Amino acid sequence: MKLIQRIGYYLGGFSLGLIILAFFLNGKKTSCSYGPDARVLKNISSKKIMYSTHINSLLANNTIDTTAIQYVLKKGDINFSESNTRQEPCGLYIVEGDFNDKEIALTVENCDSIATITSLKVN
Repeated sequence: MKLIQRIGYYLGGFSLGLIILAFFLNGKKTSCSYGPDARVLKNISSKKIMYSTHINSLLANNTIDTTAIQYVLKKGDINFSESNTRQEPCGLYIVEGDFNDKEIALTVENCDSIATITSLKVN
């Protein structure tokens, strides 16, 4: 068997395998959250989000809306150098992100069943 035939068989089987995988994994809610940022953000997003009184007043004054907060919690970055992850009973995380050309920094207190946003900075 010539080398070109071997390459042809290999590519044919490989492409058939990709098609089968795409068929079986289509519609599945799979995610690849292996990095520390992704794992913490997924953990926070899976819990009930509560807002402190300061954040509730900002929401009432239309300074910021929940869409921006949810976007930062989904696509933001964790600043581990400023976070206190080992704080008892709830870890304290600083989540930074951009929304509509504004830099937003959230302080999230991540407990077992709820995540509370305690402070917010908009630049």
